[in-house]
Amino acid sequence: MTRQSTIHLPRPLKKRVKVSLHRSQFAGLRRQVAGKSSPAGGDKTSSETDAFSPPLPLSPIFSPSATLPLPPSVPPPSATRYFARLFLAALVLVCAAIGSADAAQLKIATVAPDGSFWMTEVKKGAEEIEKVTEGRVRLRVYPGGTMGNDQAVLRKMRIGQLHGGMITGLSLASITSDLQLYGLPFLFGSYDEVDAVRAKMDAPLIEALDAKGYISFGLIEGGFAYIMSQKPAATLSDFKGQKAWSPEGDVIADAIYSAAGLSPVPLPLSDVLTGLQTGLIDTVVGPPVAAVALQWFTRTKYLTDLPILYTYGSIVVSAKAFSKLGAADQIAIREILRSVCARLNERTRTDNLQARKALAKQGIEFVTVDEATKGQWSKVAVDATTTLRKKGEVPSALYETLQRHLNIYRQGTIAD
Repeated sequence: MTRQSTIHLPRPLKKRVKVSLHRSQFAGLRRQVAGKSSPAGGDKTSSETDAFSPPLPLSPIFSPSATLPLPPSVPPPSATRYFARLFLAALVLVCAAIGSADAAQLKIATVAPDGSFWMTEVKKGAEEIEKVTEGRVRLRVYPGGTMGNDQAVLRKMRIGQLHGGMITGLSLASITSDLQLYGLPFLFGSYDEVDAVRAKMDAPLIEALDAKGYISFGLIEGGFAYIMSQKPAATLSDFKGQKAWSPEGDVIADAIYSAAGLSPVPLPLSDVLTGLQTGLIDTVVGPPVAAVALQWFTRTKYLTDLPILYTYGSIVVSAKAFSKLGAADQIAIREILRSVCARLNERTRTDNLQARKALAKQGIEFVTVDEATKGQWSKVAVDATTTLRKKGEVPSALYETLQRHLNIYRQGTIAD
């Protein structure tokens, strides 16, 4: 009579092998494994063995003393070592992937096109951040308006979809009206005046952003903005006959156009080139470097050589997102991004001078403005500023402080 017994092999083999043993062989094997001898005349009958002995644990896992030969399907020791090494290699890769996934990301966006000097500097900063934090923090940048215009970026920051952005002064003013200050029309007469005032006033403006939950790493110069058009605009009356662009939501631009008796076409910055291409607008206002980087010069022919206002921006990050980083990483990132903003601020002025030359080479004609026209524009500026102050769009205390610093500088210049 043959008895069927199932041998449970080790888990990696995932097989069950049936071994056929004769009853006498089965009983003898059981005694052998249990460490019992078979004294003459003292054997139990097979029926007694079957009735009272526990089932035989034939698996080598449970019976280390068993001497059954391994089935042919068990891999040799060399193969076992190979699979062990393969497993360890896979484990290392998995751990590395987990570590990468655990890295904190600061996601920021900008309308600045990829390949521009702004993006070049920001990418350098991103590489430095990853290196200094040893991969704990990564700065991911979305260029070219892929996340929308500044207002869209700010909305996404509020809901946590983005953590920061390179934002223009116009849009920063939607966070706090203090940031309207530098953008008032005809406020500065030269870059020397800009430098004198900014040395005193940048700090309180950055603090105003911080009080609203936005960390600024420094203000970045955009440069003086000029009128660029498809028809020459040497006088204010020339300008009135054109389809001028007004930045969407820009209360300063609206006040200027209103004081000049104009009806502009409001558009977000990202739609300006399309507006020029389709004929929706034929006149824009911006610094030369923006006209080159954003390709506005391809649809304009003239630049009225009179600086209308000063433009600027900043790299800002949500304080809520920034606070989640480690203290040491926060210090390092502040230092790196402050350096990025400082380099951008310094380089923009040089690039604006080069952009003016580039525009001239591209055939853009520079239109000279006479003193009478400058006087007309100055009156427009005064009227617009007065309106803005009455509406509370410009903080009176900060405005008076700025004017005091500006007058001190001008008096010193006259005295010299």
